Amino acid sequence: MPSISVLEQKKAIVADLVEKMKKAQSGVLVQYQGITVENDTKMRAAFRKAGVDYMVLKNTLIGRACDEVGYGAMKDKLNGMSAIAISYDDPIAPAKIAKEYADKVDTFEIKGGFIDNGVVDADAVKALADIPSKEILLARFLGSIQGPISGFARAIQAVIDQKGGEAAAE
Repeated sequence: MPSISVLEQKKAIVADLVEKMKKAQSGVLVQYQGITVENDTKMRAAFRKAGVDYMVLKNTLIGRACDEVGYGAMKDKLNGMSAIAISYDDPIAPAKIAKEYADKVDTFEIKGGFIDNGVVDADAVKALADIPSKEILLARFLGSIQGPISGFARAIQAVIDQKGGEAAAE
């Protein structure tokens, strides 16, 4: 039987994780095994830079937090050594970083996650990771609407050049 202080610590960890999961836009559950210290350090730095909380916790603690938040379906994925990455601002960041390291390390794998208050499987997390960043999507959008406008401007300039200065004077 664990001591009362240990139980209180575990309850505090679960309560903290519950609050983080409630505030989060997304989270990714990974199999944390076989990663070198060097890769782990780089991965944790990438998570920190992206504003993602990354925690290695016991499966029972993650499972209890999942039950409290309503992500009970994630409990099926809690086996082996588990870690969870939670993002509050960018829903794609934890998936992108986790996928990057899952591709590098054979034993490090994505188990699943949550987004938009729902549980998703590993394939959905990987698909989410393949979405371009917000900046790239905005640049593509601006490029697509700028193309027709610049084409129209070139056509008008060609008419002006063809008629000399007469078109401007009319």
